[in-house]
Amino acid sequence: MSAGGGTKAIIAALAANLAIAAAKFVAFLFTGSSSMVAESVHSVADSGNQALLLLGGKRAERKRTREHPFGYGRERYFYSFVVAVVLFTVGALFSIYEGVHKLTDPHPVETPGWAFGVLIFAIAAEAYSFRTAIQEANAVRNGRSWVEFVRRAKAPELPVVLLEDLGALLGLIFALFGVTMAVITGNGVWDGVGTLMIGVLLGIIAVILAMETKSLLIGEGANPEDEQRIIAALEAGEDVARVIHLRTLHLGPEELLVAAKIAIDHDDTAAEVAAAIDAAEQRVRAAVPIARVIYLEPDLYREDKAAGGQGAGSSAAPADHHA
Repeated sequence: MSAGGGTKAIIAALAANLAIAAAKFVAFLFTGSSSMVAESVHSVADSGNQALLLLGGKRAERKRTREHPFGYGRERYFYSFVVAVVLFTVGALFSIYEGVHKLTDPHPVETPGWAFGVLIFAIAAEAYSFRTAIQEANAVRNGRSWVEFVRRAKAPELPVVLLEDLGALLGLIFALFGVTMAVITGNGVWDGVGTLMIGVLLGIIAVILAMETKSLLIGEGANPEDEQRIIAALEAGEDVARVIHLRTLHLGPEELLVAAKIAIDHDDTAAEVAAAIDAAEQRVRAAVPIARVIYLEPDLYREDKAAGGQGAGSSAAPADHHA
C-alpha cells in the first residue's frame, strides 16, 4: 500500500492490540471481570481487523486479469467492509451479551489490582497507536476536518484504524469506569454496565465504518477538486473546445477511471483528433496522477442538445461522497 494507505498505522495498531489482548486475558483470569473479557475480545477482534486490512492491501496489488480487466484495487474496500462486520458481530454483540449476563448474574471483581494495572497499560498502548494513526492521517488530510477526512478519504485503511483506535480508547475508559465503580460499591452490576457501554460503542463505530466503506465499495467518483483539475486539463489545449460531460470512478484508492466526451472542431481530420486525444490524456495524467485509465470520446458540441440537458459545457457530474 502507499503511504496514504497508512501501513505504519496498521502495524502499530496490530502490535499494540496483540500485546493488550494478552494482558487483558491475564487480567480476566485473575479478576473474573466481564468488562475485561469484553475488552479482551475487542482487542482480539481489532488484531484480526488489522490483519485483514494488510491482507486487503496485499491482494489489491495483483495485476489485472481477463476476468478483472481493471485490476483488484477495490479489494481494499471489500476488506475494510469486512472489518466493520467483524467489529459488529464479534466485538459489539459479544460485549452486549456479556454485559446483559453480568447484569442478570453480577459477581464482585476479584483482585482488582490486576484490572487497574492492565487497563492503564492498555490505555498507554492504545494512545501510542492512536497517536501514530493521527500522524499518518495528518500527512494526507490536507487541512480537512476529521469528520470530512473520514467521509471523503478514498484510502479506507486510515479512517478504519482511526475509528478503531478511538473506539478502543473510549472502551478502555468505559471498562475502567465499570471496574472502578464495582470495586468502590462492591456491586458487580457496575461491571456489567461498563461492558454494555463498550458493546454499544463498538456497535456505533461498526455502523459508521460499514456506511463509509459501503459507499467506496459500490463505487465513488473523484472528489470535486480532482474533477475540476481534470476538466481544466482537458480544456487547456487548443485541440479541445470544451468538456461536454465527464464521469469518473475510483478503481482503487490510487487509481481513477476517467471517461469524458469532449468537443472538437468539425474540420479536424482523424489524425488531428487522435493527436488531440493523446495530448489531452497527457495533460490529465500530469494534473491528476491517479487518473490511470482514461477514455475520451470526441464529439461535436451542439447547443440545442446542451440546452436540453443532454450535454453542457464544462459542467461535470458531481463527485459522490460517502453516504
